[in-house]
Amino acid sequence: MSSRVQVSVRVAAAPQHAFEVFTRDIALWWQPNALFQFTPQGAGVLSFEGMAEGRLIETQPDGSVFEVGRITAWEPGVRLAFGWTQASFSAEQQTHVEVRFEAVGDETRVTVEHRGWDTVPQEHVARHHFPDGIFLVRHGQWWQVLLGSYSTRVRHQAPPL
Repeated sequence: MSSRVQVSVRVAAAPQHAFEVFTRDIALWWQPNALFQFTPQGAGVLSFEGMAEGRLIETQPDGSVFEVGRITAWEPGVRLAFGWTQASFSAEQQTHVEVRFEAVGDETRVTVEHRGWDTVPQEHVARHHFPDGIFLVRHGQWWQVLLGSYSTRVRHQAPPL
C-alpha cells in the first residue's frame, strides 16, 4: 500500500478552464514552502514544459532548471499526472501526483492525489524525520493551502471568450 495524500477543492469554472489555470498559471498560484522545497537552492518558478511527455520544472533565479518530474498524463479538462522528485531523492525514491477535474454542476471538483511517499524513508531529509502519519498530514495541509491559492487564481482569471 502506498502512502498518499488526497485533497480536493471545488472551483467556479468548467473543467477545461480549471485545467488551463492549473497548468498555464502554476507560477502564479503556487506557494513555495521551505519545508517541502525541491532543491537546497530554495524556491524557483514552476512551469509545465510542453504537454504530454513534457516536464514539470522549477527554474531558479540563476537560470538553472530542476526537473521535478515527467508528465505522464495530459488530458485537458480531465486529468493531469506527473512525477514528483526532490534533488535529494535517489532513483528509487519516486512520488507521483495525479490531478483530476470533474464537473459538478456549474463547478469543477479538482482532486490532487500525491502518492508514493512509502518510497521515501522516514529518516530522509525530505520527510524531516516525521513519522508517516504526521508527515502525510503536514503535506496534505500544504496541498490544501496550494489549492486555496489555485482557487483564488481561478476566481480572478476569467475564461477566454
